[in-house]
Amino acid sequence: MKILITGGAGFIGSHLSDLFIAEGHSVIAMDNLITGNLANIEHLFGHPKFEFIKHNVTEFIHVPGKIDAIMHLASPASPIDYLKHPIPTLKVGALGTHKVLGLAKEKKAVFMLASTSEVYGDPLVNPQPETYWGNVNPIGPRGVYDEAKRFAEAMTMAYHRYHKMPVRIVRIFNTYGPRMRAHDGRAVPEFINQALANKPITVFGRGEQTRSFCYVKDLVNGLYKLLLSKENEPTNIGNPHEITLNELAQTIIKLTKSKSKIVYKPLPVDDPKVRRPDNTKARAKLKWEPKVQLDEGLKKTIQYFKSIKQSGQG
Repeated sequence: MKILITGGAGFIGSHLSDLFIAEGHSVIAMDNLITGNLANIEHLFGHPKFEFIKHNVTEFIHVPGKIDAIMHLASPASPIDYLKHPIPTLKVGALGTHKVLGLAKEKKAVFMLASTSEVYGDPLVNPQPETYWGNVNPIGPRGVYDEAKRFAEAMTMAYHRYHKMPVRIVRIFNTYGPRMRAHDGRAVPEFINQALANKPITVFGRGEQTRSFCYVKDLVNGLYKLLLSKENEPTNIGNPHEITLNELAQTIIKLTKSKSKIVYKPLPVDDPKVRRPDNTKARAKLKWEPKVQLDEGLKKTIQYFKSIKQSGQG
């Protein structure tokens, strides 16, 4: 297949590029580099089946030739990014999704939307199944990301119903691993960098809010299986092992042998208290389950952050 990946220089997009290339497919990675990083894909430059196009998907997209599938991952994805870029976040979810859907329609390509567990907001049910409609504050600071993704899902399903297009919608839960940005504000990179520097580890609230962390290799395998399936409606992909942020911080302190202590700061507005995927659908339809245990994945991620720290990139 020939695959276009928007947000292809990002954390997840770059790992997807690696997987598709390894499976013998051709990849076009498209990114405007607002949060993406060429260092994530530079090892693929010069590969005969890889191409990079610097482009903002909210503007007209022209890609010559045949495309079999488009995976739309373009969007700021961490709170620090979408609070810094609120309007570009809304635009890529709305205008960008519209442009990419139009391209998929023209090319007769399968369209996959990278949605998010954030469509569930601060959920009133736990774990969250795909049938749950969510508890989202549309005008809060996080609304720019949550509602952009909810709108993108609605537009994707409208194209599926009206134009009979094959679509895939993946609701991605917290994912971690190598190539995360060192200071993107999310718990895993923040805690690791603070621990490696023996600085206080910043936990918001009382640290009792829960998250479920999926290693990036597991996630991209799930996305690959979903793309090859016939499932047009939303599918959760994430790790159902739920831990508190206090437990995550303590685990990272132990694995890094850090002298860091935990300090507490006020909880951000609309921060979800729980987050855990109901993976029943992915298990049944895709025969997918995460395999990498948290300690194993964190060790690989810590090694990555050590390496970029030593090279002066972190």
